[in-house]
Amino acid sequence: MYVIVGLGNPEEKYLKTFHNMGYIAAGDVADKLGVKFKKKECEAFVAEANINGEKVIIARPVTYMNASGRAVKQLLAKYKTDENHLIVLYDDYDIPKGSVRIRPCGSAGTHNGMRSVIAETGTQNFARIRIGIRDPEVNIPIINYVLSEVRKEDYQLFISACGRAAEAAIAIASGNPVENVMTKFNG
Repeated sequence: MYVIVGLGNPEEKYLKTFHNMGYIAAGDVADKLGVKFKKKECEAFVAEANINGEKVIIARPVTYMNASGRAVKQLLAKYKTDENHLIVLYDDYDIPKGSVRIRPCGSAGTHNGMRSVIAETGTQNFARIRIGIRDPEVNIPIINYVLSEVRKEDYQLFISACGRAAEAAIAIASGNPVENVMTKFNG
């Protein structure tokens, strides 16, 4: 069983911000698998699906970004799975806008949500799918940037990136090796 978590902030005012790319991508995973977020548990909105006969949990933590790890830790415990079956979707300021990068493990980089996930789970050894948000034309502090809304002219670019990230998460949860998924989707 896989647990796919999209990081973001739960309030409506954050819905179209850069920091909610993980939330949007998790929603795309649910849409592609034909399921809805019907319940709240483990400090997250949760949808359940099946891929190749295996249960998949798709979650959007309600803990806010900087405390996302609490929900992830609870989900892994409740569903009795480990970091080898965890996939985290999130925005990444360190890569160009609209790009998708998949890694089998690694540090949190500059991302506080990922710092929380790593601190709470005690490991960096889980798949992560990053959606690039950096725009070299925008020169404002990172915290202001990530909490700002995506510009209308960039909206389709990010919708496409979130869709690709969702497809990558489904590919990993389908049993494809992360390295193969990286080859297909990175860029």
